[in-house]
Amino acid sequence: MNSKTLAIATLLATLSLPGAVQAENLDHTRQLLATRQCSGCNLSRAGLVFAELSYANLVQADLSGANLSRANLQGADLRGANLMGVSLNGANLAGAKLDGANLMAADLRGAYLAGATLEGTALDNALLQGAIGLSPSMGKVEDFYKWAIEAERQKNYVVAAENFTQVIHRKPTFAPAYFGRGAARAQAGDRKGAIADTREAERLFTAQGDTQSAEVANKIATALEKPPEEEKKRGGFGQMLLGLLGSALQLFLTRFPIPFF
Repeated sequence: MNSKTLAIATLLATLSLPGAVQAENLDHTRQLLATRQCSGCNLSRAGLVFAELSYANLVQADLSGANLSRANLQGADLRGANLMGVSLNGANLAGAKLDGANLMAADLRGAYLAGATLEGTALDNALLQGAIGLSPSMGKVEDFYKWAIEAERQKNYVVAAENFTQVIHRKPTFAPAYFGRGAARAQAGDRKGAIADTREAERLFTAQGDTQSAEVANKIATALEKPPEEEKKRGGFGQMLLGLLGSALQLFLTRFPIPFF
């Protein structure tokens, strides 16, 4: 059983055990909203969407399965809290203290985490797509790579580029990430960024002995640097260049579909 399956099975088993995860204590919820002081409280499965909880004391609180989407938790103290399966989609966690917290299977998509501390935090299978302010220690490089590939296939090039950037932050010598981000940026209309990325991919591929990929990266970069005259006049991408980008992207997806980290 792989780690993802194990984590999901553990979560489901925990939720199914009688009394293992109780419903929220309404008195505790009212206490939290009124005072922002609720250390050790039972807030399991509490509905706290858009809640104003900046600098709240939630040390070792049980927030498993709670809905804190779009909540303001700036500077909140969540050390040792149980946040397993919690929804923090779009939440503001800037400067929050999350050391030792359990964030397994938590939804952190679009959350703002700049300045948050996460020493000893469990993040297995947490959803981190689109999260802002992630440190390189957060999340698995293979997850960001897979999300980038999925976004490329769905032609969501901006999201693909963002996820490739997260891969690069964690593994700066991984040439395919520059190659993929270059293709995504080109498709999104960022010619300058695409050139820089494909040239860096070419350099890394060459240094690593992958001459075939280096040659493809060079062709893309050259085409972007010296577009045909009709493209210059229109200020966009011609069919020939778009075809080249499409072919290169297909090669990329075929040769590097799964990360080997």
